[in-house]
Amino acid sequence: MGMTRRVLLGSAVAVAAGAVTAPTAGAVEVPSLWREFNRTPFTHPQIPYVGRAGCHGGATRFPRHRVVADVGDFGAVADGTTDSAPAINRAIAAAGRAGGGTVTIPPGTFRIDDVIRVNHSNVVLRGAGSGRTTLYATKNLTELIGTYGSRYGGDKSSWSWAGGLIWLAPRVRWESLVAAIRAKAWPFEGWTGNRRDEWRTLTELAPARQGSWTVTAADTRALRPGALVLLRLADDADHTLLEHMCGGGPGPEAYFWDDKTKLTSYVPYEWPVRIARVHGRKVTLERPLPLDLRPEWSPQLTTHVAELSGSGVEGLTLEAPDIPQQPHLLDKGHNGVVLQCAYDCWVDDVTVRHVDNGFGLVAASACTLRRTRVAGRGSHHPYFCREGSHDNLVEDFTIEERTNPAPTNTQLHGINVEGLSSYNVWSRGDMRMGTFDSHRGLPFANVRTDITLNNNGRHGGDASAGPLFGARFTHWNIRVTNGRAGLVKIDGLAPYSATVGIDEVTEFDQIDVPDFTGDLHTRLELYGSSGAVRPRNLYEAQRRLNGAGR
Repeated sequence: MGMTRRVLLGSAVAVAAGAVTAPTAGAVEVPSLWREFNRTPFTHPQIPYVGRAGCHGGATRFPRHRVVADVGDFGAVADGTTDSAPAINRAIAAAGRAGGGTVTIPPGTFRIDDVIRVNHSNVVLRGAGSGRTTLYATKNLTELIGTYGSRYGGDKSSWSWAGGLIWLAPRVRWESLVAAIRAKAWPFEGWTGNRRDEWRTLTELAPARQGSWTVTAADTRALRPGALVLLRLADDADHTLLEHMCGGGPGPEAYFWDDKTKLTSYVPYEWPVRIARVHGRKVTLERPLPLDLRPEWSPQLTTHVAELSGSGVEGLTLEAPDIPQQPHLLDKGHNGVVLQCAYDCWVDDVTVRHVDNGFGLVAASACTLRRTRVAGRGSHHPYFCREGSHDNLVEDFTIEERTNPAPTNTQLHGINVEGLSSYNVWSRGDMRMGTFDSHRGLPFANVRTDITLNNNGRHGGDASAGPLFGARFTHWNIRVTNGRAGLVKIDGLAPYSATVGIDEVTEFDQIDVPDFTGDLHTRLELYGSSGAVRPRNLYEAQRRLNGAGR
């Protein structure tokens, strides 16, 4: 009928808004921000569009691959004493050679003395359920791979924020990382290799606005529908790209960027995205542009290291020894599950127990963590999201209260995001400890929604990593059980951001000051009304618009 995406989306929004404003038992309120978002869903100044976050655009069902191997057939034994890691890794490798498939692990406890490596696309490692299949990891990453220092200096252990005892990453990328760590050539960990030099230009792009689904390419000969490419944006000498990530204006323009060496090492911004269509010089993407494309940032589509795609881990518990948590930033690497250089991958029904760091997204995009749980003696980062991770979804997650008192000089964060990571969502969470952690590094356009939080953690982040927040952070329907404001009520901290429907809180313990001067252009609505705000879940409300939004 010739109707545009915007017209269709507007109709769908009206239906969604009508559904959430219907009378219910008890007072409900629809914030003006939601009504505004309906009118400008892809370009709203305070709320990001995250309706396509997660694996396959937020699909509620994960792909089902045929069973091609059982770890028992490769020698794994559920006796709790036999090292079954070689057998599990042989089964995964066989599935990879077969072109993909599911590797099953039966009920029982399997000892593993090595990293479990899911490093082929379309391979799923599936236990019998997180309450039935357990992998008991006897060693940490320092023992298995070696000491991992920080590329930023000091005596820190990078296992405090990298690597997992179940590690999903492309085989060649994983091997290059391990080789660099063993050579003490501390690597970059992202999509363009250890030295960020493994890429080539596919095409330059014409200027475009944030929120656009279509870009204009100088040359489309190397572009194909379904292909994964990187959108690459460099910065200029005046750091106008970083200013744009913060919403622009006098505050970011007055900020001093040049000494923020850790932050500037994260640039260029690299955003993986699949191509949906190519028509002439017009290229349609599967998600709207996260930022403007301006000539001074040399916008390009480029290649990248080979991705891991279509792979997952399901239905198991990973348990480490119940030993004391290490001092802050000296973790040995009893880490849980990490996805790295992964796209359209997932973790479902997985628990990690007694880990240093729970679930990690490292240069991972369009991935889903669903029904995950961090339990046991307490962890440094229950969840971390870093090194330019974008468009991920963490939903139905639980951080249990620690079983052991926190040792002196340890640190607890919570749901972490840093390193220019953007458009990630944490939804339907039960956080019995931790906080909404930003480690600086200018994360922007991230959403936390429909979460209950005992807000007792602290954020981290080196001063050289720059601002805690960029623009379009949104905290929506947050129930704070201990009344602490820190990093939840962000209307005084995060530029061009929204705090909607949170409990009344007060400032105590860690009290932060804004990074930018002047008017932050932030919004605070339905303060003290977490139970009343409608829609209750911002991500799910945006998801209802997806059919019309494409």
